[in-house]
Amino acid sequence: MDKTKGKSDLYIIKIGGNVIDNSENLHNFLKDFTALRGHKILVHGGGKVATQLSETLGIEPRMVEGRRITDIDTLRIVTMVYGGLINKNMVAQLQRFGNNAIGLTGADGNFIRTKKRPVKTIDYGFVGDIDETSVDNAGIKQLMDAGFTPVFCALTHDGDGQLLNTNADTIASALAVSLAKLYETTLIYCFEKQGVLKDINDESSLISEIDTDHYEELKKQQIIHSGMLPKLDNAFTAIGCGVKAVIIGHANNLGLLNQNKKFGTRLTKNV
Repeated sequence: MDKTKGKSDLYIIKIGGNVIDNSENLHNFLKDFTALRGHKILVHGGGKVATQLSETLGIEPRMVEGRRITDIDTLRIVTMVYGGLINKNMVAQLQRFGNNAIGLTGADGNFIRTKKRPVKTIDYGFVGDIDETSVDNAGIKQLMDAGFTPVFCALTHDGDGQLLNTNADTIASALAVSLAKLYETTLIYCFEKQGVLKDINDESSLISEIDTDHYEELKKQQIIHSGMLPKLDNAFTAIGCGVKAVIIGHANNLGLLNQNKKFGTRLTKNV
């Protein structure tokens, strides 16, 4: 029996700093996002802006293996930047385009509750880890059924009054997995490359489709750049948990979806 039968489509789209940091790119992206038909959710971070504000305030950003250490001062900054400056500017622009967006952290509506990352070899500070119980898919569905487009920033909460900095890629994936139980869900990561490339310096080396078997072969041959592997591993985990497909591609090409044209790299289960 086809479990997806009767489900409506849902796009969950995560954007990175290359879109956020360029006002023209962001304007065009949000216009294309608004034009997408059906239900949709936008997820964003804003790490570069947070780093710039930290430096302006004399607070030295600390990163370990690309992950931000979130002490109390940094948490205040990312709350201001993610939940305030970036999120509300995006919502205002979406309203301009006729998209009735609502800006959210995971604390709003208790939609995403996480657990503070335990201290092992590194203390990441006020960072939230997501599990399979974190997302309230029914509550988010109610919001969308009421005509709102959720715009989630990279902040969650622990249920005990504490906000937590949480990876935006991980939030997007967790939303997709949870909402796949209610919608036929496609997860889209928009960034500055055309998609997954055989040669990171050659945009024409795009791999247009990868299924699970093909992915294992590409990893064995070490064809994919190592920096892309964590994103792909998370993507295929999401697909294994019921997400219809994951698309990784350039933010400028999002509008092609409304033309029934493909863009980027499409990740799916084996045919």
